[in-house]
Amino acid sequence: MGRVTERRRTLRIRDGAVSSRADTLVAEEPLEIRLNGKPLAITMRTPGDDFALAAGFLVSEGVIADGGEVQSIVYCAGADADGVNTYNVVDVKLAPGVRVPDITLERNVYTTSSCGLCGKASLDAVRTTTRHPVGDTPPVRITPGLLSALPDRLRAAQKVFDRTGGLHAAALFSEAGELLDVREDVGRHNAVDKLVGRALTDGRLPLSRAVLLVSGRASFELAQKAVMAGIPVLAAVSAPSSLAVDLAAESGLTLVGFLRGPSMNVYAGEHRIALEAGVRDG
Repeated sequence: MGRVTERRRTLRIRDGAVSSRADTLVAEEPLEIRLNGKPLAITMRTPGDDFALAAGFLVSEGVIADGGEVQSIVYCAGADADGVNTYNVVDVKLAPGVRVPDITLERNVYTTSSCGLCGKASLDAVRTTTRHPVGDTPPVRITPGLLSALPDRLRAAQKVFDRTGGLHAAALFSEAGELLDVREDVGRHNAVDKLVGRALTDGRLPLSRAVLLVSGRASFELAQKAVMAGIPVLAAVSAPSSLAVDLAAESGLTLVGFLRGPSMNVYAGEHRIALEAGVRDG
């Protein structure tokens, strides 16, 4: 299986001083996801948690919603010139009776590390009806103070980022702020799929009492993945897109952006934010 990091020789220039040394870089390799033996998608990812990534991707696409719908996930054909398995092809076999979608498609999916939606025929194609609608009852309630502490907790858990500086991360927290799981990947959408896929295989979907925190921005795609997994709160350290805000408002998702220290913007679902009395300025 591919390594999470690789070493490359680099020329370093610092204040006029020149030296040569090896640098640690995050690995990036293609992963082909097959469904019942048929090619479905290719994503550029950091090797590791590939089965969880494939399962989470299928949850996001609305193909599966429960671990019992998966019969097996295996590495398959994908040898290099020397006949060595590259571990870059995964085949997901659905359980008997689970409907296989038409994957000849208008989609022709090709996902990259920067955009997991490339190749979608239209935005309508990703407005999939979730089988885990946001339905936290009673609603999750989380204070701004607790939210503001989450980015530092995520950063402290990013082991590979410390060595490379080149990874996105996603983490699940309980409503009390307990770190439940964290995944890193060259693509933030892959990191979320790895979280969701692990929850699927562990029988924890829907994640109806969880908070999802992502490094970087909150795109429509990440909001969609949260909704598909039944996650009620999505927080990002950077900006959301307008379409992500629209989806959050339509689906009942709480969307928080620009989460930096004690500052944040709540774009949708503010009923889950436990504000102190008298803090609004109108």
